[in-house]
Amino acid sequence: MLVYIGWYSYANRVEFVMNDYNKRASQLQEENSRGSIISSDGKELALTVTDEESNEVRSYPYSNQFAHVVGYADMGGMGIEKSMKYYLINCNSSLATKASYDDKGLKFPGDNVYTTINASLQVLAYYSLGDYNGAVIISDPNTGAILAMVSKPDFNPNTIKADWNTLSNDKTTAALVNRSTQGLYPPGSTFKIVTSLEFLRENPTTYGEYTFSCKGSLTVNGASIKCYHNQVHGGLDFFSSFAKSCNSSYANIGLSLDQTMFAKTLDELMFNEDLPVDFPYSKSIATASTSLSAEDKMQLSIGQGATSVSPLHMNMITMAIANGGTLMKPYLVSGVKSADGKTVETFNPQEYGQLMTSDEAATLTQMMEQVVQSGTATGLADSPYNAVGKTGSAEYSSSSSDSHAWFTGFAPKDDPQICVTIIMEKAGSGGHMAVPVAKRIFDEYFGVNSLN
Repeated sequence: MLVYIGWYSYANRVEFVMNDYNKRASQLQEENSRGSIISSDGKELALTVTDEESNEVRSYPYSNQFAHVVGYADMGGMGIEKSMKYYLINCNSSLATKASYDDKGLKFPGDNVYTTINASLQVLAYYSLGDYNGAVIISDPNTGAILAMVSKPDFNPNTIKADWNTLSNDKTTAALVNRSTQGLYPPGSTFKIVTSLEFLRENPTTYGEYTFSCKGSLTVNGASIKCYHNQVHGGLDFFSSFAKSCNSSYANIGLSLDQTMFAKTLDELMFNEDLPVDFPYSKSIATASTSLSAEDKMQLSIGQGATSVSPLHMNMITMAIANGGTLMKPYLVSGVKSADGKTVETFNPQEYGQLMTSDEAATLTQMMEQVVQSGTATGLADSPYNAVGKTGSAEYSSSSSDSHAWFTGFAPKDDPQICVTIIMEKAGSGGHMAVPVAKRIFDEYFGVNSLN
């Protein structure tokens, strides 16, 4: 029995030590100063300092800019501060290092947590959102590393105690909610990526024969689907329907789909399912069923109706496309080191699995390229890094003029290095509003017109 308890304590050390009923956590915080949280480009995002009264306090040099992803240590904790607390309050420094601190009458230095977040990209993404609420997620599709995670509205973690009552009781702006991972939005036309995948699966050899004549709307059984701002797209094929983001054509496609097969695809893409991540998130919702009405089938096909998705989830689907169909698990922490540089933990990239075949991913990439070259994301058309993507203008009210602006995509097309997903609440057209934000991010990453 003693052997079992010892093994359990070791194998589940994080949960065991951090348990509210375990006094070891309090003891560690008495013995050790909480370690720093450090970005992938070497910037301290959170550190312990001493105030005028010689009390240890947590300091966040970037204030609001990393609020949700780094989080805060007080008031129960949030973000990396909470998830990595065990490591931050432990000290794995050498005996010599500990002795030097002890000789000075100082607490031992806690271990430092190294994140995948790139501080420069995070700050750029934060300011690129401007005054709009929403989220930006930037990731590496080859590893799953999250390079930036921005959510607005935000808060200042330096004043979380003083602001707690206001923030925790504010149900209107919900600034404490990480919209990147926990926000659920109608995906709008970004969901046409999913609908397209199902159409490809049901028509693997004939999808190129699809044609549609868009008159600005499609009415079936008294239910109408309108194109954005009632635009008439005219004659379309499958690729141009996607590039022009024609709602009428995709409603027509949606009516043709086998709902049982579509439901299977949604399951494989993790809708209504748990996501393979180690941080809080909300499940995305999308339901295909033979019991759906014609209107519901059409709404589903264009990412409206009861469908909702988190920016994180949309970024994960984009990562899978960029990585030839294989999804790498998203992660935020690359490792832990002691204050004197000894490696404590290394968190390596992990493969989740194949969401689609490499051929399916390649076809979707071609379709996303056409969106940039001749569709709704031409603001990226002349970029030397050859970005691809999909825009969305997701209606959120009964007025078709009210919409959230979406973009999700990656670059370069032939050797993807980063995926970018953006949601701007109540901003309007994804092509007009979200694409310029994506361009600023891509430009910065690839060193092109980074000041523009």
